[in-house]
Amino acid sequence: MNLQIPHLVFAAGIATYLTIRAVFSRRLRARPKAVDRSDTGDRMLVGLVAIGQIVLPLLLLFSPWLDWARYTLPAAAAWLGAAVMAAGVRLFWRAHVDLGESWSVTLMLNPEHKLVTRGVYRAVRHPMYAAFFVLAIGQVLLLDNWFAGWASLVAVTVLYWRRVPHEERMMLEFFGDEYRAYMRRTGGILPRLGARNPV
Repeated sequence: MNLQIPHLVFAAGIATYLTIRAVFSRRLRARPKAVDRSDTGDRMLVGLVAIGQIVLPLLLLFSPWLDWARYTLPAAAAWLGAAVMAAGVRLFWRAHVDLGESWSVTLMLNPEHKLVTRGVYRAVRHPMYAAFFVLAIGQVLLLDNWFAGWASLVAVTVLYWRRVPHEERMMLEFFGDEYRAYMRRTGGILPRLGARNPV
């Protein structure tokens, strides 16, 4: 067992993140779908992120298998990592709350799906992916291992690069000009500089 304080901080952050996901998944499990673009490739991307966020960190924390890939982090990294992890969890929770019943793990839309442009969605179209990136940076700062520390950042980058074009295409097909206008005034995972968001 390889539990250090930064590792415990990471574990607490990921446990909170998984609890948020479980609560919202349970609420929306029986909801009908109007559009379902999930496929094997999409589920594999979700699995890749799970390996990076959960499986490899668990191997680091509870087995010696990844000890050969350890390195030393400065003490300040733990404090910064804790703050970054907390910010990522908060953004992740806020994105779920703001989406409400329009949220889904995979590429799906429900029959009464609404284009959400309030809360964190006023500035960015993909705050949940932004939260994944923030959590991944927290993981880098808290886990002193080339594989367990960096795996989530690599996996989330692949997920974002592969999935977002499909997601945006689906939203354009479903919402048309309303989504085009939303794209013009917002950024993907970072706010668009100089953009004005209507109140």
